[in-house]
Order: sequence, then C-alpha cells, then structure tokens
Amino acid sequence: MQSLRQQRVSELLKRELGEVIRREIPLGEAGLITVNDAAVAGDLQSATVFVGIVGTGEQQRKALAILQQQRLRIQGLVGRAVVLKYTPKLRFVLDDSVDRGNRVLQILEELERALPPS
Repeated sequence: MQSLRQQRVSELLKRELGEVIRREIPLGEAGLITVNDAAVAGDLQSATVFVGIVGTGEQQRKALAILQQQRLRIQGLVGRAVVLKYTPKLRFVLDDSVDRGNRVLQILEELERALPPS
C-alpha cells in the first residue's frame, strides 16, 4: 500500500504529465494519449506511468515510441512544474485495462443474449 506522500506525488505527477503530453505531443500522429495512473516508488525517485492511447494499433505503437524517445524532455518539463527534491525517473507503459474492461462487458452482454428469458 502506498503512503499518503506517495499517493499525493502520484496524483501530482499524473496531472502534470497529462498537461505536458497534451501540449508537447501532436494528436494526429500519436492518437489521443491519456495518463491513467502513475505508480511512484517508495523512495519517490522513479515512477511507472500507465498511459492509454486511443487510436489504431499503429498509432499506439508510434505514441509509445514517442513517449520513450521524449522521456527525458518530458521528465525535465515535469521537473520544472512540480517542486520535488528529485524528479522521478519516468517509465511509460501501455495500460490496456480499458480494453480488458470493454471485453468483459462484451462477454457479459453475449451471455445475457444467450440465456433464455425467464
């Protein structure tokens, strides 16, 4: 379980990363990138950023590559906006939880249609 400080830093990073990504990464080539969560390590020196990307499979791959390529620049912009002793080292991961959730809902709907009415 995360401490209160980790939770606050996580929320702060998530909010600021969303703004930086919205400003810095063009929408056309990378699709729509959303920051779903940021998991901050206990020492607050690294963070895993879970991003959702709305777009084609090619746009998703391209967006993730852009985030990896621009990681240091994004980290620097976040470091200027957020006052912390250390700016966490960022690691971007594609978050597929929305897709998994939609798939579960689709399966439930299929089961409902398959069951005879009572």
